[in-house]
This record gives sequence, structure tokens and C-alpha cells, in this order.
Amino acid sequence: MKFLTIKKRTLCVILICIILICSLVGVYYTVKATSTPKPKYTIVIDAGHGGRDGGTVGKETGVTESELNLQYALELKSLCQQFGFEVVLTRSTMDGLYDESAPNKKKSEMEKRKSIINGSNADIMISLHMNAFPLSSSEGAQVFYAKSSGLGFELAKSVQTSLSQNFESARDYVSVGDYFVLNYSTIPACLVECGFLSNPKEERLLQTKEYRQSFCYSLLYGIVNFFQM
Repeated sequence: MKFLTIKKRTLCVILICIILICSLVGVYYTVKATSTPKPKYTIVIDAGHGGRDGGTVGKETGVTESELNLQYALELKSLCQQFGFEVVLTRSTMDGLYDESAPNKKKSEMEKRKSIINGSNADIMISLHMNAFPLSSSEGAQVFYAKSSGLGFELAKSVQTSLSQNFESARDYVSVGDYFVLNYSTIPACLVECGFLSNPKEERLLQTKEYRQSFCYSLLYGIVNFFQM
């Protein structure tokens, strides 16, 4: 009888252990099933112009738009990667994207950009440019989107809001832009004119490391807000 009592106690302990293990396993799988991992977003950063196409040129310093576009693209890439985003660049050097043998190099370049953007399987695209206008007093960042893109509008609005909160000269509204990279992008996209190279003060400002870092951080903030992270 004593042996049976001990055996019963042993069985009870074993059953209790089994119940506890099953409960823990159940909790584990419940958490595993209901937990949602942080999504991994991919961003295309498009540095406008390049190669023979230098874009607009600063009147005071002679800096080219293509040079600044690349600097801002590389800065934004670094910040985005630090935040955990995957980044695809349309260009990472001063070289153009066109085929040297193409009779129409501009068309060749645009087709290459379209191929990279739409073949990237990315979530959004941001194209970086520098502006120019006959009136040297014109200044401030502007953000454009394709008229047919609702999500493009939301992305542009998020980026513009971030810029206008951090830079007094930035516009506080977004505009429809008839640009190839916007019209032919299959993902939400916006085009950012970072500033005016035709404005002497802004031309100098756009070339400083401090301004570039601050500006690109504001772009990142707008991107994060778009994803509601």
C-alpha cells in the first residue's frame, strides 16, 4: 500500500509537470501566433540628373545640381539604413544612367530610372532635386506628387509637413508635379526640390554639411510618419 501511495504521488507530480509544460507551450504558440514583427520597408532614393546632365547650376559657386542631388541621396541613404530601412539608389556615382550609345540620352536615362524604381519591389520612392527660378528671391523646399497617386499625395504631404516644421522657408503645401519618375512609378512616390540654386543664400546653405544632415533627417522623419511607425 505504501508503494502504491508513492507511485500515485509520483504520477501526480508527472501529470502536474505535463500540464505545466503544455500550458507553457500553449502560451508560447499563442504569443508567436499573435505577435506581429516590425515590417521591413524598402525605399528607392533617386538622385536626379548625372553624367553629362548636370541639371541646374549655382550662379555664385558653380555647384551642379547633380552633385548636390547625389550628396543628399547618400546622406538620406545612411540615415534610412541606420533606422532599419532597406535602400535602393538609382545612382551612387556622378555617372549618368543613360546608355552612351543611345541617340536620345535623356530618354535612355529616364527609362533606366523607371526600370530601377519599378523593378526594386520597394515600398516608396523619393526623388531628390535642386530648384531654380528667374527671381533670385525664390527659396524653400517643395514636394511634388503624381496627380493620379493617392498614396503619393500622402507621402508628399508627410514629407512636406516635416520640412515645413523644421525650415521656415519650406512651403507648407504640396503640388502636383508632371515628372517622368512620378508618372511612371508603380509605387507611392514624391519628388523633393530641396532648395533654389538661383538664390545665393540658399545656394551656399545647401552645400553645408550641417544643413544637408538636418534636411535629410527631416526627410527621414516624414518617411517614418508616412509608415506610421
